[in-house]
Amino acid sequence: MKNIIFDLGNVIIDIDFERTFKAFTEISENVNWRESERILKEKQIWSRYEKGQLTNAEFRAEIREELKITASDEQIDTAFCGLLMDIDPARIELIKKLATKYKIYILSNTSHIHFLEVERILERCAGVKHFSEIFDHVFLSYEMGKLKPEVDIYEEVLKQANLVASETLFLDDLLANLEGAATLGIQTKQIVPNEFTILDLFSNEV
Repeated sequence: MKNIIFDLGNVIIDIDFERTFKAFTEISENVNWRESERILKEKQIWSRYEKGQLTNAEFRAEIREELKITASDEQIDTAFCGLLMDIDPARIELIKKLATKYKIYILSNTSHIHFLEVERILERCAGVKHFSEIFDHVFLSYEMGKLKPEVDIYEEVLKQANLVASETLFLDDLLANLEGAATLGIQTKQIVPNEFTILDLFSNEV
């Protein structure tokens, strides 16, 4: 193994989607949190935004229309970022150690609003301003126009970073995303929140 690709959510930063759905409910006129979750999935608002098919303004406009929200941009962004929790600084220290032995990368289904907030959390929790300071490259779905677990996103990462699939380990919390990578011969390992973290996987490095 020469390369490690990390997912962001529940691998580097803890997340809880329910917090965002509940936050949208609090600023919505009459849509409950279960309904907000259903609408976002059915209309594919979240996934289209993460695929770079919506601008920040277009995303907020659809949120306002579909969830019956009249809140400000800042209030919508705050609610949308509700799922983002803390980053354990021990994970960042581990990643820094791994960076001395391997090429390391991030591959995340994420959006512009979320990524800006994740980097603010990174600085607050671990004193690092940008992921690019410690990773060889950061691959973000909204910039690539592709989403996991579609095979073409993994093909693009291998091509851009000039990686050999069999020499590359991909870490994600979602089995479907791992299966997508495995079809190309990439090694995979599932991270399970609160049960099996990267600190457990690389305990010999800590």
